[in-house]
Amino acid sequence: MSAAVKTIVEMMASWPVEDQEELSELAREIEARRTGVYRLSEEERAAIDAARRGPLAADDEVEAFWKRRGRA
Repeated sequence: MSAAVKTIVEMMASWPVEDQEELSELAREIEARRTGVYRLSEEERAAIDAARRGPLAADDEVEAFWKRRGRA
């Protein structure tokens, strides 16, 4: 680990949680770019789970969506 990274890690221990989470998100994006694999945060995972439990779009809504995009 470089000296600059060590310094940042030490400094961020005193940062507010929101700032630490922001830095964590940036690090996940860098890792995804390097490896081609994106790891969901717990917040992202919860949002996806909530969306899956939600109501599905009605057939006419889906048809209208695709018509607006010239696909139907």
